Amino acid sequence: MANLSRRQFLARGFGVGAAAFVAPQFFAACGGGGGSGPDLAGVNLVKRFPGDVLVPGRLRLPFSLTGPDGVLTAGTGIEIPDSLSFTITDIDGNGIGLEDPVIVSSHVTDVPQPYWPLEVTIDKVGIYVVSVVGSDQPGASIQLLDRSEVAIPLVGDPLPPVDTPTTSDARGVDPICTREPACPLHEVGLRDALTMGKPVAYLLGTPAYCQTGTCSPALDAILDVRDKVGDAVTFIHAEIYTDRTATTTTKAVTDYNMTFEPALFITDERGIVVDRLDAIFDADEVRAVFARNGIS
Repeated sequence: MANLSRRQFLARGFGVGAAAFVAPQFFAACGGGGGSGPDLAGVNLVKRFPGDVLVPGRLRLPFSLTGPDGVLTAGTGIEIPDSLSFTITDIDGNGIGLEDPVIVSSHVTDVPQPYWPLEVTIDKVGIYVVSVVGSDQPGASIQLLDRSEVAIPLVGDPLPPVDTPTTSDARGVDPICTREPACPLHEVGLRDALTMGKPVAYLLGTPAYCQTGTCSPALDAILDVRDKVGDAVTFIHAEIYTDRTATTTTKAVTDYNMTFEPALFITDERGIVVDRLDAIFDADEVRAVFARNGIS
């Protein structure tokens, strides 16, 4: 694959940004139906995931749709497709071995915008283009990096122990939870949780200051799943900022080199990351990830 300059990459990348800056250094991460489906002319993909943490392997790529008036919502006046079909090529338009388009169902409940979480396995670093069948728009680019180029914890890595704020030791963070009312996921710190011999679900996100509007729904999704899973998993939430000025990021963020929120790290009983959900997700996806990893 030829090396591309940043300008060339952006020219061929076509991705409509879902990026929002929540601090100068902190980047926030904010398919085609059958023949009788809705008309997707003029509709393009919005990437709902950070672009600088993707590595070869199984990928989760949530997309929303955008039209002339912005990101599609239930109130946009355009029919929200029940499913989309996605195709993927390399940057030169060559197929990558997928025999058929990948059909992905919509997620529309308890999220600010409907989204479609494409899951696909790509084994090589490089630049790829994702397109939605039925759209006349160019799609969105993704770049897979070598693992050595990504600083955050990845699937297969031990989740680094961090002394997260708890109700008994706020560690200089005030408030330790910006949800109203505060969530109950601050009784145990992450470092201790990783020694308990059971899976951990660790959410990084700030419900009050997340500019993509996805952190509060993510936390609510975690709480919904926790009610059903109970003590089989240790659930922990850590805020992004040290106080309500929302200017200084917490140690939980800096120690993980995070550039986006929210992020949900899921480990096995040994503390190894088995899955990660980025940017936008709902309770159905969390339950599916737990089930895929034998957590119930």
